Amino acid sequence: MAASTVVSSPGKVLMAGGYLVLDPAYSGVVVSTSSRFYAVVQPGASGHGVPVRPIQISVRSPQFVSASWVYDLAVSDSAVRVDQHDPSGAKNKFVHLALDRTLALALEVKGATSLQHTLSNNLDITILGDNDFYSQRAQLSSRNLPPTLDSLTKLPPFLPTGVPISQVHKTGLGSSAALITSLVSALLLHLNVIPADSFTSETPSEGRKFAHNLAQYVHCLAQGKVGSGFDVSAAAFGSQLYTRFNPEVIQGLMSDTVAAGSLNAILSPSNVRWNHKAEPFQLPPQVRLMLADVDAGSDTPSLVGKVLKWRKDNAEAAKTLWDTLDSHNQALSQKLLKLSALAAQYPEEYKNTVKYLSTIQPVQWLAYPGFPEQSRIMVETFVDVRKSAQAIRTHMCEMGTLSGVPIEPPEQTQLLDACISTAGVIGGGVPGAGGYDAIYLLAFDPVDCPAADLPATRVERLWSKWTDLSVSPLLGSESLAKGVRVEVLEDIPGLKEAVLGA
Repeated sequence: MAASTVVSSPGKVLMAGGYLVLDPAYSGVVVSTSSRFYAVVQPGASGHGVPVRPIQISVRSPQFVSASWVYDLAVSDSAVRVDQHDPSGAKNKFVHLALDRTLALALEVKGATSLQHTLSNNLDITILGDNDFYSQRAQLSSRNLPPTLDSLTKLPPFLPTGVPISQVHKTGLGSSAALITSLVSALLLHLNVIPADSFTSETPSEGRKFAHNLAQYVHCLAQGKVGSGFDVSAAAFGSQLYTRFNPEVIQGLMSDTVAAGSLNAILSPSNVRWNHKAEPFQLPPQVRLMLADVDAGSDTPSLVGKVLKWRKDNAEAAKTLWDTLDSHNQALSQKLLKLSALAAQYPEEYKNTVKYLSTIQPVQWLAYPGFPEQSRIMVETFVDVRKSAQAIRTHMCEMGTLSGVPIEPPEQTQLLDACISTAGVIGGGVPGAGGYDAIYLLAFDPVDCPAADLPATRVERLWSKWTDLSVSPLLGSESLAKGVRVEVLEDIPGLKEAVLGA
């Protein structure tokens, strides 16, 4: 495993800002998850320092059936050509474009001689995602395990799905964005396009920004359109308050071929046309993000298309609704940030407040028994968070009704209403574009509390007895890591074995 480059990127949950993040006039609250995608780049068959013709790159995704691809690479002074070795074989547009455009960028930055030398041993690449990115219902059933968090911890990491990529049941955590971001970041590091310490700083380095811009471009190109980009931004930078970039910045690159020398100039972090914002954000201490897959799934592009058509046809009414939604989204984020500040300033009072609120129904929160002033402010702020989350749900449902889109389907409304009535649950909703996909909850997670008394335990008990939808929890929680990070292969449980087994 010498000279391996291992990079990971997190998944995401768009907690607030669904649809609105498509417009740079609005922003969204994006939480990155502990579930991560890994790209492992290693030297291939030795060429003893002499460039092999053709240079070959092998890519494997061992969690899927027939998911391996070999590409022939030709490098000249002015261009890189990446061709699938077996043109008749199964194709992966995301992987192919990631290789093609990253290597073309590397050629512009490093030059042909340097790139050929780096690739003289070919490349072997393995891509793996944490189990949370894919439904584990079949795996749990085959082991006679109930769909619980405890059962999920008993599953081996990086489990094979048993199906081709096109047939996998995703859980909506942004697998394609995390895959692309981890892959292009690993390649940029391995090819020495960005400094080795690009992903170690708490503040975004130029290297991290470069990787983000490239990942945004490749992801948009693979999808065939310039999306909002919040998923790639979360994969690159972690949890954030996100405002999208102007799509025009990469519009000139959205074709099968691009002019020689154009990638570096456009994708460079020094290009001021990249005007997105990724303001740091994280949930307050002792507040837990809970996620569940509801085993139905939605066609996100279809939902988005219908909502945007409604917005175009009803511009005035849509603007009023979007402005109202935005005010609640902003209130949610600011109140959560206020709680983090209060926790830092008054840690003991915060701890006691959380412990108390975690034991009672939300309707009782304001009936606090003589709390000191700091605790009273905390309680009222938690109440405001709950009100904002509920207002977001209400107005998202209104948008769904007006546009004819099931943003929060009735079955999920019933489930969410039951969840947020549980003692210790702050609020929740249907993340992102909504639909029959998943739900998220914010629940208190007090310290020094027996597991049986935790709000999460009550929620899980509710999910296990719910019959109107098949609810299966996900292990993922909020990640405090700032997006992309370099990993040590042996430090990630099961990763080395999965790479060797592939």
